[in-house]
This record gives sequence, structure tokens and C-alpha cells, in this order.
Amino acid sequence: MTAFIKLENRSPPRSPPTCFALWELGFRPFYLLASSFASLSIGLWALQYAGWLDRPFLHGSMWHAHEMLFGFTLAVVVGFLFTAGRNWSNSPTPTGATLATMAALWCAGRLLVLTPFGWTAAIVDTAFPLAAAIALAIPFIKSRNRRNYFFVGLLLMMAGATLMVHLSQLGAVELPGWLGIQFALDAVLFIMAVMGGRVIPMFTNSGVRGAGASRHPTLEKAALGAVLALMLADALQPTGPTLALIAALGAAAHFTRWCLWRPWKTTRAPLVWVLHLAYFWIPVHLALRALAQFGWVAPTLATHALTVGAAGGLIIGMMTRTARGHTGRPLQADRIDVACYLLVSSAPLLRVGVPLVAPSLTSHAVLCSAALWSIGFALYTWHYWPMLTRARLDGKPG
Repeated sequence: MTAFIKLENRSPPRSPPTCFALWELGFRPFYLLASSFASLSIGLWALQYAGWLDRPFLHGSMWHAHEMLFGFTLAVVVGFLFTAGRNWSNSPTPTGATLATMAALWCAGRLLVLTPFGWTAAIVDTAFPLAAAIALAIPFIKSRNRRNYFFVGLLLMMAGATLMVHLSQLGAVELPGWLGIQFALDAVLFIMAVMGGRVIPMFTNSGVRGAGASRHPTLEKAALGAVLALMLADALQPTGPTLALIAALGAAAHFTRWCLWRPWKTTRAPLVWVLHLAYFWIPVHLALRALAQFGWVAPTLATHALTVGAAGGLIIGMMTRTARGHTGRPLQADRIDVACYLLVSSAPLLRVGVPLVAPSLTSHAVLCSAALWSIGFALYTWHYWPMLTRARLDGKPG
């Protein structure tokens, strides 16, 4: 893992390389696809939500949730895992024509959900996470990298979840499509909890002198165990109080975990504070899930705390950091990066916070939140396009 986040000490040359390098490593195409899709998709969804789009972009909130999970989020996860997986296993992950084919498969899935060809969309959409799981499993198995086998399992879980959504919408199974969405949300939550615990305290201590971020083994097990317990509870569908108790205990564990990382020490390090700010939405999500079981808050607020707050913030933070590190640039956020952070981090404050305190303003809050999110990811796409399509500044592969 250290090799994956090692600081580059060399100063970049005055003239960046012009060699086209989009297919050199997984983060390059999938970060650009995810950021551009996030901006465009949320922008169109906001127009549809407001009633300003005559022909619907997506037919209902089910497909809005599906595309944010299996389109946007999954693209980032796959790009990150292909990049990190190469370093974890010291074995190659997809590049070149294979990587381009996988990117095309992802794009086909995004287009097919807009067409009447439901069965074709189901097959293609399921094929993408399956292909990613196989591509990741090969280097892990060759290197006996057992510590990260669970990522392959989570990708397989995402494949099953998207298939469940499609089959439900096609009327082929009687299970509710939202069950597949919930399984995917739980899988994403677990991925963020694992990776957050691995990298956030490490980045904090390496990027902020004297920060003193720490981890407690028992607390780590409790925090991750709570997410696994929640995943099991969502599968078994127990009574409300049981699920509320699991979510509440999880919220307490993750909040305590976050406090041990000393986020208040990171205010002068944008590459670090953006990750702390995003992770804070995980205990908020769990707390809101607990409250929603008693009907005290709308369940959608818990969902958006996780997706817009935690996932959105961690994704924009990790996409800037890993893109800089893996293109040979200094690990230092510039003004445009900070603008992206502020835009994306402000979106959940509106989407979750405003409906909590002023429900009558929900529609306005949703539209403003969508605008901030869309602009933030559009700005990332514009700013990082030259970096992600050109060779590394230091001449190294990738």
C-alpha cells in the first residue's frame, strides 16, 4: 500500500509530455468517465426532477440510484482497484486494448439503460463488474494477495445487485429492485470504511506534521463489523428496532474512529481535510438510518448522506490525490482542486441538511445541491483531462 501513495519528490519538467496515455492504467479512463458522467447525469436528473426536461432522462428514482451506484461509483471503484491492485500484487492489471474494452463495456451499460432493450442492458450491465472482478482476481491469486480478496467478492456482489435491479424492473423476479440498490449501498459503504481506515490516518500523519492520527484494533473491528452486520440485516430484513440498534452502534463506532484521526489538525491540508470531511458523513448516514427506522426522518436523507456526502467527498478527494501521484505530480492541491472540494462537499449540506431543518425548501435544496455537485465534477474533468491523457511527467510507466 505504501508504494501506492508514495510522495513523488521530483520536480515536474517545464513542458509536460504529449504522448497519449489514456489506456496506460485503470484510473485514467475510469476517472474521466466517472467525473464527466457524474456532472452530466446529475445535471439531467436535476432538470427532470424540476420538470424542465420534457422527455425523462431516467425513468424514476430507481434508475437515478442505479446509475449513481453502478455507473458513477462503480467506475471510480474499478479505476482505483485496477491502479492500487497492481501495486498490492506486483502484477499487471488491465491496460491497453483490454482496458479500453472494459471502458467501452461500461459506456454501453450507461447507454443501454436509456433504451427499450432491457435484457441486453441487464446482460451488459452485469458483465462489467463481473469482468472487473475476474481482472482483479487474476493478479491477486497469482501473488496470493489474500488480504484483498474481499474486493473481488464485493465486485461480484455489485454484479448480483445490478442484475437484481434489472430483473426486478423486467418483471422476471418478484424481489423488489430497491433490495439490489440497498445491497450495492452496503457494499460501497464497506469499501469506503475499509479504504478510509487504511489511508486517511496514514495520509493525515504523512501530510500534517504532529497530527497524531491513530487506530485502535478493537474499534477497527467494531466499525467494520457493524457494516457487515448491517449488510446481513438488510438481507434478512429484521424488525425496525433491530436494524436501528445496529445502525446506531455503527454510527458511534465510526464517529469514534473518525475522532481518533484528529480531523481538526488538517485544516491547512486540503488533500487531507477533504477526506476527513467526507468520512464524517458515514456516521451521519448510520445515525440517520437508525432514526429512519422509527419514521423520524426520511430514509432518502440517510441514502444521500452516504452517496452525496461520503461517496462524493471521498471520490473527489481520492481522484485528485491518486491522479496527481500516478502522473508524477506533487501531492499538493491547487486552487482548482480546492474549488472542486468545496463544491462537492457543499452539496450534501444542502441535500441532507436543508430538508432536515426546513422541509418546505427541499425542492430548492435538491436543485442547488445537484448544481454544486455537477459543477464540481465538471471542473475536475476539465482540469484533469490533460493530466490523465498524457504520460507521467517523470517518465515512469503508468
